[in-house]
Amino acid sequence: MKKIVFLSLLIFSLPSCDVFKQIGGAIQLSQCEYKYNSISDMQLAGINLGDGSTISLSNFASISSILTGGNLQTIPFSMTLKMDVKNPNQAVAFLNALEYAIEINEMEITTGKMDVPVRVEPGQTSVLPLSIGVDLKNIMNRYSRDRVARELSGFLGLSSDETKVTVKLWPKLMVGNTPIKVPAPIPVVFTFGGSDK
Repeated sequence: MKKIVFLSLLIFSLPSCDVFKQIGGAIQLSQCEYKYNSISDMQLAGINLGDGSTISLSNFASISSILTGGNLQTIPFSMTLKMDVKNPNQAVAFLNALEYAIEINEMEITTGKMDVPVRVEPGQTSVLPLSIGVDLKNIMNRYSRDRVARELSGFLGLSSDETKVTVKLWPKLMVGNTPIKVPAPIPVVFTFGGSDK
């Protein structure tokens, strides 16, 4: 509701026709239904994990060792998180860009931005891909080695722990040549991991 109120106030404070369209598209986007689709291109410290669904026994030992931190100076982790965005409305949902933050069990993993336009036609579903690339050593310094190892083990299905993933999406509107980030994010929450992954 706060998002709609803010966007409505923005409508009346900015007279541009293009801004009206962007705000309308962002409002429609905030009313879309979001759900987890898939993960692809997952890599951990040079180990290709694909979609993470078939981690081999040999990879299991290597991953466990990597997640303990060891003597590695960096622990690069990357993947593409894909979400389905279903537009149940009668109008097109769209925006020019967005910023996002991703948390695993309330531990912030990454923030990023997507400058590719998003457009979902009425009654249709589109896939929203979010690219993630982080150094787990930095996250270990912010939280702790044990917590990062525990949360990532659940996320990768190495433990039976269920994992809650929270994605926060901030649409950005172009006012002239200036991108303006909507202050209230669109929250998307889903769970997976362990034996259910």
